[in-house]
Amino acid sequence: MAKDSSFDIISKVDLQEVDNAVNQTSKEISQRFDLKDTNTAIELGNEEISITAEDDFKLRNVIDILQTKMTKRGISLKSLQYGKVEKSLGGRVKQIITLKQGIEKEEAKLITTAVKNAKIKVQASIQGDSVRVTGKNKDDLQAVIQLLKSADLPFPLQFVNYR
Repeated sequence: MAKDSSFDIISKVDLQEVDNAVNQTSKEISQRFDLKDTNTAIELGNEEISITAEDDFKLRNVIDILQTKMTKRGISLKSLQYGKVEKSLGGRVKQIITLKQGIEKEEAKLITTAVKNAKIKVQASIQGDSVRVTGKNKDDLQAVIQLLKSADLPFPLQFVNYR
């Protein structure tokens, strides 16, 4: 009897790479002529990024710089959830960007439904904040990976623990 093979589907963000991207963005803010001396700041907290700026235009510039730095570091922009832009005294604005970690129940159901609808001979089961796909044939598992990579899901996926 052949042994079953499996892999896990997760959605995690490398916090060290996020920290590096935030630090690079902060450095660029201090050097750019249009942002220098404007009291614009970016900080990484507990799985969230806080940006404060003088106005919406400068806030959008900082977000654009951050997105560029994250893309260069291999961080999917789908893992960023943008909060509402809050206005404060003096016309300043603040925005919180939350880093999305793990796969939520509804997203996991979306993945398992897509795998079942593909009629590939594998089983997909929800394991907390990840999804495990198990099958006898490794080619079927590869087909599932290709299916999910080609699907335009609103969240990033990584495939780990391939056995």
